[in-house]
Amino acid sequence: MRRAATLAALLLGGCSFVPSYQRPAAPVPAAFPTGPAYPTATEPLPTITYRDVFRDARLQAVIEQALANNRDLRIAAANIAVARAQYRIQRAEQLPLINSNNTLALVDPGTGRSNVGGSPVTGGQRANYNLAIGVTAFEIDLFGRLAALSQAEQARYFASEAGAQAARLALVGDVATAWLQYGADQSLRALAEATRANAERSVALTRARVAGGVAPRTDLAQAELTLAAAEADLAEQVTATAQDINALQLLVGAPVDPAQLPASIESAAPTIAALPAGVDSGVLLRRPDIVAAEYQLRAANAQIGAARAALFPRLSLTAFAGLASNGLSQLFTSRAFNYTATPGISYPVFAGGRNSAGLQQARARFDIAVASYERSIQAAFREVADALARRGTITDQLGAVERQTAAAAESYRLSEARYKVGVDAFLATLVAQRNLYQAQRTLIATRLTEAANKVTLYRTLGGDALLNGPTLAEAKSAP
Repeated sequence: MRRAATLAALLLGGCSFVPSYQRPAAPVPAAFPTGPAYPTATEPLPTITYRDVFRDARLQAVIEQALANNRDLRIAAANIAVARAQYRIQRAEQLPLINSNNTLALVDPGTGRSNVGGSPVTGGQRANYNLAIGVTAFEIDLFGRLAALSQAEQARYFASEAGAQAARLALVGDVATAWLQYGADQSLRALAEATRANAERSVALTRARVAGGVAPRTDLAQAELTLAAAEADLAEQVTATAQDINALQLLVGAPVDPAQLPASIESAAPTIAALPAGVDSGVLLRRPDIVAAEYQLRAANAQIGAARAALFPRLSLTAFAGLASNGLSQLFTSRAFNYTATPGISYPVFAGGRNSAGLQQARARFDIAVASYERSIQAAFREVADALARRGTITDQLGAVERQTAAAAESYRLSEARYKVGVDAFLATLVAQRNLYQAQRTLIATRLTEAANKVTLYRTLGGDALLNGPTLAEAKSAP
């Protein structure tokens, strides 16, 4: 009895032709680049959440709204449900499908005509009762083909989960960037309004000087030119802020409360925290897109096992057991019990090389998956290295632009004072004003770049504890 149970377990469990999986070595340096363009490494990257990086309560509220309403995330969630269902369908192939067959037949012995489940036929009658359950063509997974296919679908399911995590991570980064962009455009709009007001005063002053014969009409034309340029910039920034709101609403999937938007980049940028600059490139392996690529690699590896198993015969079993009698009173007696069991072995004598070609195809797809996985790591390494290079110099650049803006403001103040007392021509004042305006715009753009760089580091390093799903060990217990 014990030997029979052991044999049955071996038959049902089968063996596995899935190759032993080993993660490919990362085709990138073990550490991120160092040098003048990069920040000094301080400590390993800790476990973080987006709330640790984006500390403004308004931005956090917009992010939470986007995570709840964004349509791309809903599509990703639906894709996860599809992958989960496909895995359960494939796993069910390893279990027998049990059907029941219950009939009542009334047969006329004279004519042989019968009526099943309806009114009796006319003439003499004989009743046949049948109550049975059976298994039809159940494949005993002797060589692990079905188990390998189930393993592949499970890996694809986990890949879809990781893909959804990558989508959430990208969404948070996109929302933060759009929020900062709105703040920058608000600053540019305020600058354009201030420049227009200043240009209006300059036009009024120059017009008075022209009327008094103190200044030529060319000065008035130049002042009006500056005013028109400021008005054009203001109209452009009004459009830009409206488009920023539209972009945010698309990301959020719902209207955005104006109270949740920043008034300027000067107030928004300091609320974005900087991540510590680590040196170990191994942190890339926790990025959701890298995790998804590795699960696709695992799925391709399992497909090789399924293709190998397809080269061997398939063992199937068809069995029925039940009760049959021509009298209802005798249906549930031991004499009414009957059963049949029909094992079958199928093996293609000639298939034109189909199965061997299937194995070659599975191996080629595995090679593609390996290359895709390695390419994902290389792309991620480049993204992080670029972000670190920008971070290593942006502080110096921002300081230089701040000093440039302060110098331009002082130059304009002095030129305007000299023009009012008739020492300098209006052209010198106009040039100083334009230099100041351009320096102020550059300062706003640099502040946006500095804040957006922190967002880029958050997104490229990945690993948000609030957005990431289960680890591989935890995921193996998933349905």
